[in-house]
Amino acid sequence: MAGFDKRVYSYEEAMDGIESGMTVLAGGFGLCGIPENLIAEIKRRGVKDLTVVSNNCGVDGFGLGVLLEDRQISKILASYVGENALFERQMLDGEINVQLTPQGTLAEKMRAGGAGIPAFYTATGYGTPIGEGKEVREFNGRHYILEEAIVGDFAIVKGWKADRYGNVVYRKTAQNFNPMVATAGKITVVEVEEIVEPGELDPAEIHTPGIYVDRLIQGTFEKRIEKRTVHQG
Repeated sequence: MAGFDKRVYSYEEAMDGIESGMTVLAGGFGLCGIPENLIAEIKRRGVKDLTVVSNNCGVDGFGLGVLLEDRQISKILASYVGENALFERQMLDGEINVQLTPQGTLAEKMRAGGAGIPAFYTATGYGTPIGEGKEVREFNGRHYILEEAIVGDFAIVKGWKADRYGNVVYRKTAQNFNPMVATAGKITVVEVEEIVEPGELDPAEIHTPGIYVDRLIQGTFEKRIEKRTVHQG
């Protein structure tokens, strides 16, 4: 990696500097658009006491779920438990601090963090346990609670294509949380299926500008399906 060229050539180099106790933001929704190889590298390193911010925590044995196996995650901000029995058990047994957060609020927390906005007001969660202990303001006769933005020590992202300057394109619904995550990391690492030369991507189709990306690596992906439904006839 040199100058404007964001490419690195090993996952060890891609995640260099991650330490126990850090906050990691991870893109993806279910198993769609998850940075599966970067997650595997975090598992390999064995770092502990991580705070993870992601829509959910993968499934048993895949995605962020692999970090639960050795209790590498101590706290997670997520929107739902999903199809992960180990996550559910650790949450119910009090082994992991889970802060369930409305999905739109979670996305806005990261978007705000990436934009340098420290906090924002939202009506979502007012009058529910989500709003307990949070500042309340009234605007135009409606109550809003104050939510703080999120910035991570590392942001790990899955893209479809990128040029070597780090300009990233996501593919269809695999975009999901990835653009917000990419903006909100002190170090943002993106893994993609293909790296092309500058100028090959249509500027109008770039979702994440390279200014947000610190490291870029090309990988191969399993793209596991979370739950397959087959209809007969």
